[in-house]
Amino acid sequence: MRIESVYEGAGLALDQLRANKFRSGLTILGIVVGVATVMAMSAMIQGIRTSIMSEMEAVGPRNFIVSRNDFSGLQVSGPIRQNPKIEIFEARRIRQLPAIRRVMIGLDMSGEFVNGRSRLAAVPIAGRENGWAQYTNAAIVAGHDMLPGDVSAGAAVVLLSTHLAEALFGPLDPIGRTVNVNGRSFEVIGVVRMSDNVFSAVQRNVAIMPYSTLLRRLGAWDGGLVVFAEPTALATQDEAMDQVTTLMRTLRRLRPVEENNFALVRQEQFLETFNRITGVFFMVMIALSSVGLMVGGVGVIAIMMIAVTERTREIGIRKAIGATRREILWQFLFEAVTLTCIGAALGMMVGAGLAFLVAALTPIPAAVPLGAIVAALVMAAVAGVVFGMWPAWRAARMDPVEALRYE
Repeated sequence: MRIESVYEGAGLALDQLRANKFRSGLTILGIVVGVATVMAMSAMIQGIRTSIMSEMEAVGPRNFIVSRNDFSGLQVSGPIRQNPKIEIFEARRIRQLPAIRRVMIGLDMSGEFVNGRSRLAAVPIAGRENGWAQYTNAAIVAGHDMLPGDVSAGAAVVLLSTHLAEALFGPLDPIGRTVNVNGRSFEVIGVVRMSDNVFSAVQRNVAIMPYSTLLRRLGAWDGGLVVFAEPTALATQDEAMDQVTTLMRTLRRLRPVEENNFALVRQEQFLETFNRITGVFFMVMIALSSVGLMVGGVGVIAIMMIAVTERTREIGIRKAIGATRREILWQFLFEAVTLTCIGAALGMMVGAGLAFLVAALTPIPAAVPLGAIVAALVMAAVAGVVFGMWPAWRAARMDPVEALRYE
């Protein structure tokens, strides 16, 4: 196809838009909706994925978790009580392995926090050991961390997230004050600023206590105890996990033919789970955008058929002076592609605008990936070719004598 024909096809398509603004607007509206849906959803998914990657980087990409069951998937395989619980002495033995730099025992529950008239129910409580901040993307901004003695004694101390401290104490300095948790008094020893991401936005009220405090004072279920393990700098993750597996099987006296009755969960498994979940969203997104493209495609066929009918005499004249069927076919195909690409460009602007609003109004760092832009343009061009083929073929097959007689 000559470059002159490309310019001519684009010019004729733009003339059609100007001459039939309302009809053309309805034609490309479906394409705009379909492309904008793809762009906005891709931007949000990419933003959430970026948050997950940053959290993994902060926690340590080589770290792994020793737990009762594999909780990284969409559901736990088998009953929750199928495997024996993780014991504290097992965590201490893991700490002594050559490939392990350090470990931290973790236990989670929720509780009711009360201070005066302020009452907050179902606040997540993370039971940890001192040094827990090295395993998360958070920082202590006031007070201090729990001490080793607090952990060993199960002391009645607590650290509050900045939002929780403000909700309970308002403008007052919470350090050294007491708060009631499930009917028991705890001293506030620190305030924690959680990282600003999609997860902290969903759960802004968080408390941190010694895991032993949850067991001794709040009656937490010890079956949920886990061990966060960090390999040494000289050991690979696989080497560290092999040593932990061997130790756990030995401590639990498992025979070679018996399966592990514990789980080792890698950090990247959470990302894999997220990718599986977002795969469903992508399928829904493709279905929604396909509906928009179908609506726009039907409009493309309609407007191009009208264009062919209105320009029947012009087609006859062009054929009479030597235009080939291929040239006529390409001309109308390019007009259809121009229409769909204009719709795609508008859809990309709408989608980018939605992504900007999401990034500005929420903690999701939404950003349109380059692949989504390329996919949108390719999708629009393919739609133009597919839906413009019948009108273009009809124009190319016209008999020049009959076309010249058309009034």
